[in-house]
Amino acid sequence: MAGAQDNTLLRRVGFWVTLAVVFFFFMFPLYWIAVSSIKTRADVISTTPTYIPFLQFEPTLDNYASVLIGGTVESETGVRASADLSVFRDRLVNSVIIAGTSTLLAVGLGTLTAYAVSRFRIPAESDLMFFILSTRMLPPVVVLIPIFLLFSDLKLNNSYLGIILLYTTFNVPFVVWMMKGFFDEIPVEYEEAAMIDGYSRLEAIWKIVIPEAIPAMAATAGFSAIVAWNEFVLANLLNRDYAATVPPWLNSIIGVGAVEWGRLAAASVVFVIPIVVFTFLVRNYLLRGVTFGAVRR
Repeated sequence: MAGAQDNTLLRRVGFWVTLAVVFFFFMFPLYWIAVSSIKTRADVISTTPTYIPFLQFEPTLDNYASVLIGGTVESETGVRASADLSVFRDRLVNSVIIAGTSTLLAVGLGTLTAYAVSRFRIPAESDLMFFILSTRMLPPVVVLIPIFLLFSDLKLNNSYLGIILLYTTFNVPFVVWMMKGFFDEIPVEYEEAAMIDGYSRLEAIWKIVIPEAIPAMAATAGFSAIVAWNEFVLANLLNRDYAATVPPWLNSIIGVGAVEWGRLAAASVVFVIPIVVFTFLVRNYLLRGVTFGAVRR
């Protein structure tokens, strides 16, 4: 009996130790960025690293003030460089508009497509689904030149419309695959019973199917928003001026004068907050959505 209890205790201790190590491994980079954002330049570039505010260094909000209110990146000689930090606010607004709109479009279009594939008999359905998924197999850099030429011909460079359509196109295949699997889990008898009661198919979809599909829609919206929010390559080439987003702008700080790591960290923290908040709001749906466990036959 004592041996069994000891083994149980060891397993529990091993589980919590392993969990703590994994948590530290994944969370320490985020903690380091957050801590660096409240350091002075001298503290950031110091050869002796400091980890704990107030104990090892005096925190400051100057980096956040420079990013949110305005400022310039300066070189080591004190010469003013060309990176205007005040444009960060505009870039952040652009990211919210582009990521939010493309996510709504992708989830809407992908959900309707997934429902049609799940509920209706479509010739060569397996081949069609594979073709839809294959559009996500190619990395963006492979299609960069064709997209650049197409955008140049259609005058879609540096526009909200162009980059929103592009991100929507990249996210729709993922939404279709996610939602198709979920719709397969929803018994078709629900809709048939509703239509027998006098509902049209559209009314049955809106009042019966969509409420059941909300967990999957929230999950796909979360993943699609993260993809659009973090995308760098396409935005850096096609969207550098009028409707530029934050990721290319963050890269521009690194290449101007001396690298202001504190301001870069502050901008990164502010950039991460909206997507973290969105993910927190849909957290209750994420697990249910990705496991397709909301409805069982």
